[in-house]
Parts: sequence; structure tokens; C-alpha cells
Amino acid sequence: MVQLREQVFRSKARLNLLRETVMHGAIGTSKALIRHENLMGSAFKLVRVAYAIDGQMVLSRSDDGGELDDSRQFEVFSGAIVPGSHTVTAVLQFVGNDFGALSYMKGYKYTVRGSHTFVAGENRTSQVTVVAFERGGMTTAFQDKPAIEFKVRSEADHAPAARPAPQR
Repeated sequence: MVQLREQVFRSKARLNLLRETVMHGAIGTSKALIRHENLMGSAFKLVRVAYAIDGQMVLSRSDDGGELDDSRQFEVFSGAIVPGSHTVTAVLQFVGNDFGALSYMKGYKYTVRGSHTFVAGENRTSQVTVVAFERGGMTTAFQDKPAIEFKVRSEADHAPAARPAPQR
């Protein structure tokens, strides 16, 4: 049931982005691929994610059962966007995981927010990976450990046309 609801939500988000693409006059000339990667340690359990592109929600998922935390990588969005500047916003919520000497952490909530602006080039795919990780070391307070970073890569969608051989 949760997966069906998520598929419906993604479809609505894609329709909204397609509508904006058509309204701005550019259809399918750029593509965005947004991915989530969770590198947090066992002290933190991911229970909620929310992602938006240019203020339009593209994914919102909550999970207290552990399936979200078990999915260390997943696709947030893949689709056409208008060439130009876009902003990806991520809100991730973790809870302290109950294990060993750190059993007191259970019930504590940690919310991490971040956004990143990237430029979608014409006939290019922009891949944005949002990576959740623990910053600091052994002496870093637990509330300061959860962090996110954005990694952006851009690739040409089509190989350049082959040049004809010079005639002699």
C-alpha cells in the first residue's frame, strides 16, 4: 500500500514538472536524476525523507519500521526539466538507534536540512546525489553528527555527431 501511494505521489510530481516544462516552452531538453545515499552509521536510523525541486515536492516518505533505513541508496526523481538553474532541497529525519551502551539515544530525533542549486544544461543530464553522513569524530556530540552533502555531475545526453572525413 505504501509503495502504491509513493508511485502515485511520484506520478503527480512528474506531471507537475512536465506542466511547468510545457509552460516555459522547453520540452525534454534537459534531464535531472536525483539520488539519495545514506552513509550514516548504526547509531542513527533514517525514518523520514522529503525532497523538492524548485519548491515542488517530488518525494516524501516516512517509515518507522526500518525499510527506509535499510534502503541505503534509492532514486528520488528522474525526469525532464527546463534548462537553467534549479534548486534541490532535502529534509532528512533520523532517530537515535537503541543499541548497547547508547540505549539512551532511542527516541531522540535529529533533522538535517539542506539545499543546493545546480544548472541543468541543454541536452545534458544533471545527476545530483544527496549523501547523508556522520561528520566529526569520537568527540563530536551526537546532535552535531548528522549532515548532508550534495554531489553534482553533468553528462551530455547525446554523443556529438561524427565529423565527415575531409575529402582530398
